[in-house]
Amino acid sequence: MANMAAGRPTSSGWPSWIKCLVFGAIAAMAGYVIYHNERYLLDAADPAWTHYEPYKWWLLPHGIAGACALVLAPLQFWERLRQRYTLLHRTTGTIYVIGALVLAPIGLYIQYLDEAQGAARSFTIETTIQSSLMVITTAFGLYFALKRQFTYHRQWMIRSYAVALTFLEVRVIAGVFNLLDPFDWHVLETIVWSCVASSVLVGDIANQIYEARLARRRSAGGIARSSAMAAAE
Repeated sequence: MANMAAGRPTSSGWPSWIKCLVFGAIAAMAGYVIYHNERYLLDAADPAWTHYEPYKWWLLPHGIAGACALVLAPLQFWERLRQRYTLLHRTTGTIYVIGALVLAPIGLYIQYLDEAQGAARSFTIETTIQSSLMVITTAFGLYFALKRQFTYHRQWMIRSYAVALTFLEVRVIAGVFNLLDPFDWHVLETIVWSCVASSVLVGDIANQIYEARLARRRSAGGIARSSAMAAAE
């Protein structure tokens, strides 16, 4: 707790204040999307249901799986929680993987159904790419976890979560900058494709920063141990 209060690097290689800032920003995005984009879920009379009526029951498993993935993923990257509560880490990780592998194909199917109602074909193509990235990155993360190669497991799960966050990013960018009023498919396409195209890159940048900080901590720890041994002699 002292390390967290002082903002010093934790054993994971991330300073605690950076973790709080990142996950706080994600929580803020989630709150904004729930209020600005998803309020219709709590109002049966909302006109949005007219549009979603043909596939509304597919939204239920898709939404639950997506919520599990977005909410549980931050817990996976909290080093102290992972070390102290191994069973909880494995359980929430399993739920995340199931959620990601469920929401991606269902989301693609929903987009296909939406296309029949007039949505642009390019959005189905985009959703195919996005869903594929979600499945591939998550599957690699699961594979390396089963192989107990945890460095690779962490790297691929960070990429997976970066892809999952595009759901929030697209809606926040479009809403905050009022880019959908008046509604323009071309503007939305640009936002969606930009977020999807940069998602794995963002995940890799996070991985590189993490690994660089971790390497410096290990190097500093090695020097400190060598100095202590020399002093003892």
